Amino acid sequence: MLQTSASARIDPAGLARAQQVVAGISRSFEAKVVGQARLRESLLVGLLTGGHILLESVPGLAKTTAAQTVAEAVSAGFRRIQCTPDLLPSDIVGTQIYDAAKGTFVTQLGPVHANIVLLDEINRSSAKTQSAMLEAMQERQTSIGGQDYRLPQPFLVLATQNPIEQEGTYQLPEAQMDRFMLKDVLDYPSPAEEAEIIRRIDAGVFTPEQAPPAAVSLDSVTAAQELVRRIYIDPAIINYIVGLVFVTRNAGQYIEPRLADFIEFGASPRASIAFSQAARAMALLNGRDHVIPEDVRSLAHRVLRHRIILNFDAVAEQVPVETVIDAVVAAVQTP
Repeated sequence: MLQTSASARIDPAGLARAQQVVAGISRSFEAKVVGQARLRESLLVGLLTGGHILLESVPGLAKTTAAQTVAEAVSAGFRRIQCTPDLLPSDIVGTQIYDAAKGTFVTQLGPVHANIVLLDEINRSSAKTQSAMLEAMQERQTSIGGQDYRLPQPFLVLATQNPIEQEGTYQLPEAQMDRFMLKDVLDYPSPAEEAEIIRRIDAGVFTPEQAPPAAVSLDSVTAAQELVRRIYIDPAIINYIVGLVFVTRNAGQYIEPRLADFIEFGASPRASIAFSQAARAMALLNGRDHVIPEDVRSLAHRVLRHRIILNFDAVAEQVPVETVIDAVVAAVQTP
């Protein structure tokens, strides 16, 4: 339920404790991952809201390292699943194995039963396997042999896609893409950052023996998640969010006709939900107990880039979806 009363706001002590959780995770992240500040922010938003994240980048930009580092920082279980065309749903969710000695079937839980799961190159798995994984993400449980098994909490899925190699891939359908709260696109490091990566490798920072102790506990993360749900979001901000999403569906009335013609389909109501949840987390990351318009605007690319479907004309003219999103944001009055 949305908090719209000033009396329901968070006490300063609770906000300070949540800030300590965020600071501890951030320190652990920065100790291992060079740069990638926006990735750190996206991972924290996903962790604090329980929303899943789709990452797109070329290989070698520390996606696995980042996910594993966050898991180590919060004492969370971490599993990496390398998606391939022959990967089966049972390889992810689990299966039943016959125990000849006991004469019964024994349930073996799959790697999705972890706090943080990295689905590497999700578009290389078949549609059936993608569907099984996305069902686990949505329902937060798996069904094996007619019995339901709850996934651990907190639970966060990071799925990756490689944009430069499409042979042998199965593109995620739009309806399944919509289930990811955020989609982030990672950039190459700067020359200085790349040199620092080499120095850290030479110093042994990435060896298992150098893994730092956990910065915070899983219980503290759960408490921070509960606090995020109580972050105040004003009705004017809610209307602003809904207005942004509405314009993506009725672009011809609000943005430049040339850009509006590139939109095949606008964003669904899941975009509004993602905006409201992620904006609360952004407010917490910035030490506030309330959402401001800048929290929403800073998330616009990540919330909308996989939800606005552009047509073939946009592809032919190489118009990035971010250009359309910027026009949508500029068209809606800031409260």
